[in-house]
Amino acid sequence: MVTSLDDLPIRDDLRGRSPYGAPQKTVPVALNVNENSHPIPEDVAHDIVARVAAAILTLNRYPDREFTALRRALAGYLGHGLDPAQIWAANGSNEVLQQVLQAYGGPGRSVLGFAPTYSMYGLLASGTGTEWITAGRDDGFELSTATAVAAVHEHDPDIVMLCAPNNPTGTPVSIETIEAVADAARGIVVVDEAYFEFADPGTPSALTLLAGRPRLLVSRTMSKAFAFAGARVGYLAGDPAAIDALRLVRLPYHLSALTQAAALGALAHATEMLAMVDEIRVQRERISDELARLGFRPYRSGSNFVLFGGVADPRGVFEQLLERGILIREIGIPGHLRVTAGTEAETTAFLEAIAVSAPNRMAP
Repeated sequence: MVTSLDDLPIRDDLRGRSPYGAPQKTVPVALNVNENSHPIPEDVAHDIVARVAAAILTLNRYPDREFTALRRALAGYLGHGLDPAQIWAANGSNEVLQQVLQAYGGPGRSVLGFAPTYSMYGLLASGTGTEWITAGRDDGFELSTATAVAAVHEHDPDIVMLCAPNNPTGTPVSIETIEAVADAARGIVVVDEAYFEFADPGTPSALTLLAGRPRLLVSRTMSKAFAFAGARVGYLAGDPAAIDALRLVRLPYHLSALTQAAALGALAHATEMLAMVDEIRVQRERISDELARLGFRPYRSGSNFVLFGGVADPRGVFEQLLERGILIREIGIPGHLRVTAGTEAETTAFLEAIAVSAPNRMAP
């Protein structure tokens, strides 16, 4: 007899829910989960391997619980006068956000997001017993100051999640909107800058707003711009007191010595690791321009991906591309698909394939 979830005594509020997941398929061109498809430079890889090898010699001991060297390196990378005491890190930004919800959310508390946005927010909320509330966006998936502040006043949440740039739409969030939300909210405001390095040069980070705002937290990841998705390193900047709360909920020694060593190696070569970001921006704009020429509707993007509408049969286009060895993402918005900006060759393969699918777009 096969046991199903319905047969097990899981929490009532988790029944009927589905876990997060994107299709995992082995294909020549995988452009579905916003990975950085550029390989880590060989000299950087050798340095990381050497650091990890050194860490292996001490694996009989627990790692530095406070990941002191890593916090110092992350503070140096972020700049803005940040001190290591203002930095937190965990196994991917998802764990960072989970710890925030564990510390500041929970039963009887709520978290507000602006849909469509990163689907993990709702799953993290349900996993921590926090009520997940969504408010709408403006036309083109933009988020104006007026719309955002009105939602904060209406719902009075304990936590506000601002994804900037937003996933899955790619749309940036202005620093004015972030500042207004931070000043309007009574609780914690988290600005998820997972894709910030791909924003147009000169775009101000929410890090510039931290001074004097102890309830503002800014989350980042090494998965995207650093091409470090497999290492699982996310981090956060905020007031030292706000970060102290995360120590109450983190698991003991939650960052392994190997993770810390690998991250330190990558950060030691930050300039070289981020050299590929400009090329990714070029491919992102190339995708947007060509999709528009083909009659689709690409949305403004400050990330390493492009959401595009005007697709009459998203599943059909998805399957046609998959048959050609190209995997993109169905994200649940009718008439829309999302594609990651990959290497020049990967972008070319996608654009050539989508041109064949162009007849499947919606009529204007």
